[in-house]
Amino acid sequence: MKKSFTAIAFIFMASLMFVTSITDAQARNKFGAIAISPSSKAMGWSYNYNSKWKANQVALKKCRQYASDCRIATWFRNACGAVAVGANGGWGANWGRSIKNAKWKAKKACRKYDSYCQVRRWVCTDR
Repeated sequence: MKKSFTAIAFIFMASLMFVTSITDAQARNKFGAIAISPSSKAMGWSYNYNSKWKANQVALKKCRQYASDCRIATWFRNACGAVAVGANGGWGANWGRSIKNAKWKAKKACRKYDSYCQVRRWVCTDR
């Protein structure tokens, strides 16, 4: 009986440690997002939220203060996001592990639709 109790206790503690480590890993993740209005190029952004959903909602809410057709341009986890806009209103967005990388990738995405693309917004999480 004592061996069964010890085995059950061991399994319970191991399971608890596993669940705790997953929860800790999720808590360490920080999410951000950038929303854009395709028609007016108004933007909203967020960073350092504990979930992708919350980061997206905050970015959309901020963008919708200025335009009704906002959509998520990019989201990121423990990284940076950027949006570039071209001379004729085309735009592109992307994320990267550094500001420089996110900006470069956003400009590259924008160049698929427009020319003279310039980064108009970038934001990073703290991690």
